[in-house]
Amino acid sequence: TVDESELLTVPDGWKEPAFTREDNPKGLLEESSFATLFPKYREAYLKECWPLVQKALAEHFVNATLDLIEGSMTVTTTKKTFDPYAIIRARDLIKLLARSVPFEQAVRILQDDVACDIIKIGSLVRKRDTFIKRRGRLLGPKGSTLKALELLTNCYIMVQGNTVSALGPFSGLKEVRKVVLDTMKNIHPIYNIKTLMIKRELSKDPELRSQSWERFLPKFKRKNLKKRKEPKKKNTKKEYTPFPPPQPESQIDKELASGEYFLKERQKKRKQVEEIKAKQADAIKKRQEERNKAFIPPKEKPVVKTKKASTEKKIDIEAIKEKVKNAKKKKLGALPVEEVKLKMAADEKKKKKK
Repeated sequence: TVDESELLTVPDGWKEPAFTREDNPKGLLEESSFATLFPKYREAYLKECWPLVQKALAEHFVNATLDLIEGSMTVTTTKKTFDPYAIIRARDLIKLLARSVPFEQAVRILQDDVACDIIKIGSLVRKRDTFIKRRGRLLGPKGSTLKALELLTNCYIMVQGNTVSALGPFSGLKEVRKVVLDTMKNIHPIYNIKTLMIKRELSKDPELRSQSWERFLPKFKRKNLKKRKEPKKKNTKKEYTPFPPPQPESQIDKELASGEYFLKERQKKRKQVEEIKAKQADAIKKRQEERNKAFIPPKEKPVVKTKKASTEKKIDIEAIKEKVKNAKKKKLGALPVEEVKLKMAADEKKKKKK
């Protein structure tokens, strides 16, 4: 009797046998082809490395053509092609080359245990500034976040424009897609990297293979610390009243209230003329005041009297004269030999007395 847990697990170091000519000796019945466009800035690089691309695909009996006028790459199967999946790998190869992946990395797609994933991130964020910030967050300072992700997933990752190209094993590609999509949803990649590091350590323990890892993995809660921005102008709603607003007064109502309605035409005209003259008088008065402002002298600053020095330093002339005399007595330069000998003898006598 064999234990069921042993049947479900894949033995360590097991690899699927390679697909050879013996598995499909007669080849393919029909020819198939794939084509992809590439941007103008990739033209020089593709032109340079195209002989290497043709050589790598020739091993799998797949033809490759580069059209510089149209700006496209095409791969087609031949009658000698025996592996039906070779054309799919060739299609992925030209896609990766178009997305700025170097040939040294892109050629790995022709291996059996390597796959690729091109993740489109351009349409996941609305604002362009926010998209650039989140894409930069995926790269990290000096590409450190991307490098950490590559080491944990064993994948090569290339961030170019609106896409992220990943190349590596299937399990690693799954993790890369999750991290990239979460980053575009405003979840920092460091949280996913931390989770991957814990999973990597747990996978080394054979006892934990059949157990759930939920208790070991960290749980991050999203916190919106920023408060909602309040508008500058707040529209306050008025209290609801069932009664309609009062009707505005008409010109006749105003005249009736002031008594002007009952005046004669001559009196009305006189009143209008008086109002106009009053307005003119006010305007002339204001204009005259503005003109007179130029003739008003500015206020002068008060004159500040300088205080005389209360104590004057007295110069001691006698002390200066004595200093000059002492300086004259001193001899400049080295002493003569005889005076030096006399000084040395006097010093020795002093020492002996002591």
